[in-house]
Amino acid sequence: MPVRRKWYFGLCCCAAASLLPAVQAADWPQFRGPNRDAISKETGLLRKWPAGGPKVMWTVPVAQGYAGAAIVAGRVYHNDYDEAKNEWVVYCRSLTDGKVIWRYSEARVVRPNHAITRTVPSVDARSVFTFDPKCTLHCLDAKTGKERWRKDLVTEYKSKIPPWYNGQNPLIEADRIIIATGGDAILVALDKVTGKEIWRTANPGGVLLSHASVIPAVIGGVKQYLYGTLNGPLGVAAKDGQLLWQYPRKFNVVVAPSPILVDADRVFMTASYDAGSLMVKVLPAGGKFQAKSVFDMTRNEWNSEVHTPIVYKGHMFAVGKKRRGLLTCLSMDGKEVWTSDGKTAFDLGSFLLADGMLFVMEGRTGMLRLVEANTTGYKELASAQVLGGPDVWGPLALSDGKLVLRDLSKMVCLDVRGK
Repeated sequence: MPVRRKWYFGLCCCAAASLLPAVQAADWPQFRGPNRDAISKETGLLRKWPAGGPKVMWTVPVAQGYAGAAIVAGRVYHNDYDEAKNEWVVYCRSLTDGKVIWRYSEARVVRPNHAITRTVPSVDARSVFTFDPKCTLHCLDAKTGKERWRKDLVTEYKSKIPPWYNGQNPLIEADRIIIATGGDAILVALDKVTGKEIWRTANPGGVLLSHASVIPAVIGGVKQYLYGTLNGPLGVAAKDGQLLWQYPRKFNVVVAPSPILVDADRVFMTASYDAGSLMVKVLPAGGKFQAKSVFDMTRNEWNSEVHTPIVYKGHMFAVGKKRRGLLTCLSMDGKEVWTSDGKTAFDLGSFLLADGMLFVMEGRTGMLRLVEANTTGYKELASAQVLGGPDVWGPLALSDGKLVLRDLSKMVCLDVRGK
């Protein structure tokens, strides 16, 4: 039976130019932003908010999910689900007013399981690349929403859909998309225009698909892609997909945060379900690489359940610790510098860094807090009740002074730059 797909091109874009603008410096084109580090280069942002909080530019309803937004050239792209019609949906909206420019939908029965959608699209001036909950990667025309090609990981790579559906966000680069698959390959690189496979990483050990996303890194002068699995972190050569190194370490049930390069040769990985955290040193060794443990933190020390730490000023900032939801500043040797203990807890809320400040969501309540990103102590600058909760876990996106965030029922856009 053929898949039923629909798209429409909204009236508000009829007068638009025939070609989309190129990606701008202020864009947030993918999960964790342009450099995949959750750090924005925008400046001039408000350090204090009015009593009612930042100005709300627009609010739109969404179905239950955690799917954050990508923002390119004044357009907001996000996944959604129409529960009345059993349709998976991708929206393109105006950043200015939230109006729909186009809507792509496809018949897809997905039973809610800790909500439905999770994936942030990856977008350039030509295409939108995004996963549906059941692990099919879709390439859509960024101007019209028409589908160009797709990859069903279950069919093409014998992937196993992770618990709670797909949580991976595709990595976009100049000419390719890099994704994890599990099954027949650990990672694959796909041509952005055609979807044809450029290379694949062999998977003789049967590494399963996790919720983690691929993170680019350069170690020892070699560009590679970092990936986190239930069996520990690994690195794959960007040139040809060769597995360069992996460090065996058991993680429990599911891996959601992505491994990150914290300095020239050290990789940090953390996960939930009492898994703790791990720092490994990755060094060239006989034409390949070797990973050795620097420290291994138990569940009683520190871990992050959902979100990937931010590296800034030689420290790591994240929501985690044994007591759930404390915003924490860690030194690079894994020592706690400060936490939000005694001030507030953030549950599994998301965060990003811009203009020397952390924008952090309280996952239970929908309170947004602005915290100075310093390495001496917790200093809150402002707070505002911007969403209702619960489970405000979706990644944040920032572009042109506009912060886009969501809970289980609505997406809002805030002006955090002001006049």
